[in-house]
Amino acid sequence: MSEKQADLESALDHLHAAHDEGRIGQRLNWLRAGVLGANDGIVSVAGVVVGVAAATPGNTAAIATAGIAALVAGAFSMAGGEYVSVSTQRDTEKALIAREIQELEEQPAAELAELTGLYRKRGLSADLARQVAEELTKHDALAAHAEVELGIDPEEFTSPWAAAVSSFVAFTIGALIPLLMILLPIGNATIVTAVSVVVGLLLTGWISARLGKAPVLPAILRNVLMGSATMAATYFIGLAFGVVVG
Repeated sequence: MSEKQADLESALDHLHAAHDEGRIGQRLNWLRAGVLGANDGIVSVAGVVVGVAAATPGNTAAIATAGIAALVAGAFSMAGGEYVSVSTQRDTEKALIAREIQELEEQPAAELAELTGLYRKRGLSADLARQVAEELTKHDALAAHAEVELGIDPEEFTSPWAAAVSSFVAFTIGALIPLLMILLPIGNATIVTAVSVVVGLLLTGWISARLGKAPVLPAILRNVLMGSATMAATYFIGLAFGVVVG
């Protein structure tokens, strides 16, 4: 095998490895979004049930009704928002791919030169960049341009339904933590709920930091402090409202 051919194969292997890493990164982003959805479920429903519990102590029916309503509304809101957002992204991706197909059909030479230039920007020499561009164009010109130029896999468009369902499920799972804890038949369910929420937020903060390869302690502290502040605010609002109504 010639040195030039070896360089070409090495470059292609590196590019394929980068493509696989990009796919893994997309999966991690989805997983991180699920963790954040669970985090939203924990905080928002905890805020509601703690506030209602402070306003109507011992009124299990009112607390359960408010908590279930918050869970259902929040889960559907999250799912709807993700569906609309990802649908818009998917439409944009399809439009970009359609334009790329047209450009490849109408001006293949210019597109080859463009692909060569993109690989030059990635650090390949002029000759090797040209070889890589030619090889990938022969194999699948659209995939090569979509990946390098647009950052899109034409065979794996983002799914709005997958985003909606994952957000719905993640939010629901998170929301069930404070909802179930506040309904426990014990002396002070509010304290138990607050402790369980802090533990849940600690866990989601840790997971999100690990997935994003970020420092763990700051992520956990932000999560716990914001969630605790939310519960404290709604508790005192509920307390004040309960006094006024009472």
